Amino acid sequence: MKERELVERSPLLDGQGQLVQVGWARQPFLDCNLEEARFYALRPFQRFRIKRWDYYGVTTPTHYYSFTLADLGYAGQVFAYVVNFQDGDYHEETLTIPLGRGILLPRNSTEGASMYEGDKARLTFQAQPEARRITVAWPGFGGQGLSAEICLDLPVDHESMAIVIPIGFKRFYYNRKVNCMPASGWIQIGAERVSLDPDRSLGNLDWGRGVWEYRSFWVWASASGFLEDGRRVGLNMGFGFGDTAAATENGLILEGRVHKLGQVDFTYDSSDFMQPWRMVSADGRVDLNFAVSGSHRGDEPAGHHQRGSSDVWPLLWHRSYGRW
Repeated sequence: MKERELVERSPLLDGQGQLVQVGWARQPFLDCNLEEARFYALRPFQRFRIKRWDYYGVTTPTHYYSFTLADLGYAGQVFAYVVNFQDGDYHEETLTIPLGRGILLPRNSTEGASMYEGDKARLTFQAQPEARRITVAWPGFGGQGLSAEICLDLPVDHESMAIVIPIGFKRFYYNRKVNCMPASGWIQIGAERVSLDPDRSLGNLDWGRGVWEYRSFWVWASASGFLEDGRRVGLNMGFGFGDTAAATENGLILEGRVHKLGQVDFTYDSSDFMQPWRMVSADGRVDLNFAVSGSHRGDEPAGHHQRGSSDVWPLLWHRSYGRW
């Protein structure tokens, strides 16, 4: 089946909770009307199956910084992590919030503010007409504190990789990935403040909404960087859950334009994620090798380290970084 590019605006779901359109788009054309979800017969229980998150990352020549607000229905998560490319140091902290209390996420990816304000951390992601503003204050992060004021440029004609796909009969996944957003501002850990140069630092967004299966598996590859001539280049590729016959999330991004890819085959050693990876597109346009510099694993129940949380769902992840 040929992948379907969406070019018209519509609601995400119809009155019966079914997807109105299925496919991929360069812009977020669908109104995310999650109130029409019909997974359970009793409407008040729908919220416990709906997953929503806003994930931002910033790549600099020396570090990768990430900040996330997520509402999983029965719990919320606020987390941040920092990777030091120079010495391989990695640090992550997560707050697990019962029932997601205090986490506010807007209806669509193009508007509003995503917010959390608690005793341990305050995060705000503000959507503006041609930018995203990220504010972070996490006094206890790593025993030093983490704070940030970041602006990510996002002109209206900057293309993204948006997909909407079914997962079985009543489940679905609506996702928007944005790469290569020039980043300015600053990030501070302890007493060390790093200024962000938009000619050397780029941001990315992973915005997701949907109803997933109880057990899910996926692989996601993302990059934002520069060519030797200064042009911005990125990629977004992945596979796993959902029916991707009408749309994969695979594409290359050059100067804010998406060059769509179809199926991409991933070759890797699941027993040793430090071994090289290879990604090859079915049409032969892409053949990439990924040299891993570091890989980290989490296999305890989500929120295991957080006071007041409960071990209500198991989470196993591997997070690798390196060079293409």
